[in-house]
Amino acid sequence: MTNPILGRGGLHHICMKTRDWDRTMRFYREVLGFSPKLAWGEAPQRAVMLDGGDGNYVEVFEDLGYVPAPNGSLHHFALRTSRIDEVTERVRSAGYRITVEPKSIAISSTNGIGEVPVRISFCEGPNGESLEFLQNELT
Repeated sequence: MTNPILGRGGLHHICMKTRDWDRTMRFYREVLGFSPKLAWGEAPQRAVMLDGGDGNYVEVFEDLGYVPAPNGSLHHFALRTSRIDEVTERVRSAGYRITVEPKSIAISSTNGIGEVPVRISFCEGPNGESLEFLQNELT
């Protein structure tokens, strides 16, 4: 499906800054399995686009002076998974805080789709970012 305005468009990446490059890379690469697609710059001002496996990216900029804004404009971002329970346990085992345990919910659509069953969990990433893990068949 294409976007009538963008053409072959859609989500490309979300971007975040980090003061702790090594911890951020361990979390996204080793804990969640992302791989670098494109990297540029040098410490302490490097950047990378990490591929989640489907051509959507988490872009990370190193910024040693970065201070996250309280309640910033990014509420959370969601990563699609078909293994939510295993992923949640892997994140927990790596020492990250699970903020919402895996649970099944139904989203009541207002556009005629009906009830959409999903399974979700949330964690806090190494930079205070909120990640949702989402498992479903429809979206």
